Amino acid sequence: MTKISSRELNQDISGAKNAAKNGPVIITDRGRPAHVLLTFEEYRRMTCGGRKIADLLAMPGVEDAELVIPGRDELPRPADLS
Repeated sequence: MTKISSRELNQDISGAKNAAKNGPVIITDRGRPAHVLLTFEEYRRMTCGGRKIADLLAMPGVEDAELVIPGRDELPRPADLS
């Protein structure tokens, strides 16, 4: 992961874009992380890019995921249609 200042970003945007091809680029303001530069492909991957639930369930390692569904304490109420 690459880390650059806002000033460095302004001076070399091409370098930052090239660095993003190898992973996220952290952009700092006054030494503190403020933004992250990603390639569009990486962004789409992170936001699921429109994948279907079946694709997500077919991912390796998903069989080890634990699904906890909390119980409900309240009973359903009749709908008020007035």
